Amino acid sequence: MPPTSVKMTTTNQNPADIPSQYTQSLFTSLPLGASLLATLNQLGYLTMTPIQAQALPLTLGGRDLLGQAATGSGKTAVFSLTLLTRVNPRFFGVQALVLCPTRELADQVAAEVRKLGRSVANLKVISLCGGVPVKSQLDSLAHGAHVVVGTPGRVLDHLGRKSLILEGLRILVLDEADRMLDMGFADDMAKVAQECPLDRQTLLFSATMPAQVEDVAGPFLTNPSRVYISAEADKTSIEQLFLETTRDEKATLLAAIFDFYRPESTLVFVNTKVSGRELTAELVRLGLSARDLSGDLEQRERDEVMALFASRCLPIVVATDVASRGLDIAKLDLVVNYELSPDPEVHVHRVGRTGRAGELGRAVSLVAPHEVTLLRRVEELTGGRFPWSPKVPEVSGGQPQVSRFVMFRFYDGKKDKLRPADVLGAFTAGLGLTREQVGTIKVTEWGTWVAVAREMAGTVEQGLPSLTIKGKVRRAVRVS
Repeated sequence: MPPTSVKMTTTNQNPADIPSQYTQSLFTSLPLGASLLATLNQLGYLTMTPIQAQALPLTLGGRDLLGQAATGSGKTAVFSLTLLTRVNPRFFGVQALVLCPTRELADQVAAEVRKLGRSVANLKVISLCGGVPVKSQLDSLAHGAHVVVGTPGRVLDHLGRKSLILEGLRILVLDEADRMLDMGFADDMAKVAQECPLDRQTLLFSATMPAQVEDVAGPFLTNPSRVYISAEADKTSIEQLFLETTRDEKATLLAAIFDFYRPESTLVFVNTKVSGRELTAELVRLGLSARDLSGDLEQRERDEVMALFASRCLPIVVATDVASRGLDIAKLDLVVNYELSPDPEVHVHRVGRTGRAGELGRAVSLVAPHEVTLLRRVEELTGGRFPWSPKVPEVSGGQPQVSRFVMFRFYDGKKDKLRPADVLGAFTAGLGLTREQVGTIKVTEWGTWVAVAREMAGTVEQGLPSLTIKGKVRRAVRVS
């Protein structure tokens, strides 16, 4: 099947405002229950994205699926809605299993399933990922679950312990299969699939579809339907600019780009961990607030970088493609390709992280002479020439971008029974902040991160030593 171009659609339209030729892309055209449709309407999900419009009629009909779509195209809703229609909440056994390459992506998927399934009474969704104590997961499984989202290694661990039973499984989802293969999970994926009932439905999604994915996936699926949405970023929603430079001048040019565009959130892509560490150190030396997201970070450190960036307390993250998996930031202002990827599909995947769901996005690529051939490969893949400029953006002379929020970290987290609502209540009732002055609250096994409006940082620092959350003073530090 020839690829079709991705066109993200806005979701907050009134049906009366949608031309008749597009009504076949309304969620109401699907065989979904009234409660699920009501939830979609409440969330502002009205029109489907291309992957949703093409895949959902197939998956809701019970077909196995091989689906190719870029990150941010709406594929999570495809398998979430499908599995929600297949789960029987009155049966407390695992009926749906979603495999993801990283803990961060698994957590995001679990949150999306809970959000879309909030009208399903007593629905229980749990995450099984590495970097989290096994004991808490054993306790959750012992109480029963309908949907499990996890990484291959930890899921296999629980299968070996007999703490995860898949006899009643109805649907298996392999999300971002290409990245799971890149990370060496091919054998683990196969072992997990072998533990699943043969009469299950299987859905496989991948941002790219190299031959290796289809070869590995073949035994998992039965007569699958195929839906291919090209990875080409939507030119109407993402502005791409390619700047001519030299290898030695890249860091200085990057600093000028930050000063010119003044973005609140920028994801900078490099090709190696060494490049990431060196570039981050150089940006800090230039007076910019940047952190390196490396595969060498401990999970606690990675959680902190993710929390800082998602809450806009940290304006710049430098990452490789592998390290950035699971880093899904709403309204990412700018993507910078500091080093062009040798794989043109990876380039398109990087760029697709901005300009999500109809939002305008911007991507800038710094191209040294030895990378021109890589640029041509991208143009061949996407079928067109990109704007090319030998001109460096003029420096405005302003101060480095200052984040609107600062971040505080508590040393207590899920293991101490903390919830975001507990923290929010303490900050509003105990410290006198308004809801608008408290930003993102992220609770993990290792700790809790709270974003606070910068102008209230002093108030929080003064009040923290005596602040109680759930009747106990919790140790905390400022981390940005």
